[in-house]
Amino acid sequence: MGEHISIIIPAAGSATRMRGEDKLLRPVAGRPLLRQVAERAHAVSQDVTVMLPSYDHPRAHILQGLAVRLLDVPDRHMGMSSAIRRGVGMLSPNSKGVMILPADMPDLQEADLQMMSDAYLSAPRAMLHQATSSDGKPGHPVIFPPDCFAAMRSLTGDQGAKSVLQANAHRLRRIRLADQRAIVDLDTPEDWSRWEATKDVLTF
Repeated sequence: MGEHISIIIPAAGSATRMRGEDKLLRPVAGRPLLRQVAERAHAVSQDVTVMLPSYDHPRAHILQGLAVRLLDVPDRHMGMSSAIRRGVGMLSPNSKGVMILPADMPDLQEADLQMMSDAYLSAPRAMLHQATSSDGKPGHPVIFPPDCFAAMRSLTGDQGAKSVLQANAHRLRRIRLADQRAIVDLDTPEDWSRWEATKDVLTF
C-alpha cells in the first residue's frame, strides 16, 4: 500500500443522546455504521485503531474479521479525549501522522479519506489537515503530524483534540469535501430521521 498514515476511530462513547439506542450499531445500507466506517478507514490505511467501551461490547463483535486494532478505554467517562489519548499512546513511533475519524459520520466515503491522506502525505512540510464542507465549514476528519502526538497524549475533557488544533492554527490546511460530508454527524434519533429522509438507505 506504500506510505500511509494511522487512523483512530473514537467509538467508546455511550451515545446518551440516542435515548437507549446505539447509533454506531444502527444499520446503514444493511450494515452497522461502525463497521462501514472501519472498512472505509481500512481501505485507506494499514494502521486503523477503533476505540471501544470494552472488548466484549457489541461494537467489538460487529468488527470481527476486519483487520483493525481494537482498544478499550477504561476511563471513557472522562470524555472523548480519553480515547484519543489512549489511541495516540499506542501508535508506532514510525507513524507518518494520525487521522482522527469520528464514527458517527455516515456520509464520509473512502474517497474522502483517501483524498485527505494523499493531501497530507504530499504536503511539503508538517501541516495539520482538516476537512471542510463544500462551502468551507470546518469539520472532520483531521490529520495531525507526529510532533502533535505528545500534546495529544496529554489531552483532558470532552473536546477531543480541539485544543491541539487551535494551538496549531498557523499551520492548518483545510481540504474541501463534497456537499456536507465533513460536518454531518448523527447524535439523536431526530438527526437520523432527517438524514434517512434525504438518503436512499436500507435500515434492516
